[in-house]
Amino acid sequence: MMPANRNALWSAALIDELVRGGATDAVVCPGSRSTPLALACAAEPRLRVWSVIDERSAGFFALGLAKASGRPTVIVTTSGSAGAHLLPAVCEAAQSGTPLVVLTADRPTELQGFGAPQTMPQAHLYRDFARFFTDLGIPEPTDDALIHLRAVAARAVQIAQTAPRGPVQLNVPFREPLAPIPEPLPPLSLLATDGRPDGAPFLLLSTPRQPDNAVLDRVA
Repeated sequence: MMPANRNALWSAALIDELVRGGATDAVVCPGSRSTPLALACAAEPRLRVWSVIDERSAGFFALGLAKASGRPTVIVTTSGSAGAHLLPAVCEAAQSGTPLVVLTADRPTELQGFGAPQTMPQAHLYRDFARFFTDLGIPEPTDDALIHLRAVAARAVQIAQTAPRGPVQLNVPFREPLAPIPEPLPPLSLLATDGRPDGAPFLLLSTPRQPDNAVLDRVA
């Protein structure tokens, strides 16, 4: 079933790719701007979803889940200072090599710096404590945009669990409507909407720890 609108479509593709990459749990902090992400998590049957109101508590709860499972845990926050409250847990994750995928919902560019509530700079919010950061941009219902989204999400979740393991941040801006109000969507390929048919992540990063024998021979 096709998601209702571009925000729902974007969020569903993002969460699907994170689950394909190994995420098994999502900790969702309630908020308005993160509504599309929260609904996508709730609709994903392969994901255990936990609702925690306080972001600082949610960060450490997610950290504990990731440590116990050994799998990356997704954390969803709304826009503004909400994501900043995760910093202590992100620091702990970086120091302990624990995989976290932090999704910080954000307001679009036109609402930045003009007195709108719950707005602050969210790029590189965790500085060097995040192994990877990118801003995913405003959702676009096109094949190219959705395939790129899947590739970036797959890369992020693999970085989180590849030595040195640790937290990653994806900033996810949304325009209204945040609720799943239906809108016409253009025809899209199955690769964009459903991902790879074999169920594998869109992008695989190979990082062998053992050098190739040919390389060892050249060194010798």
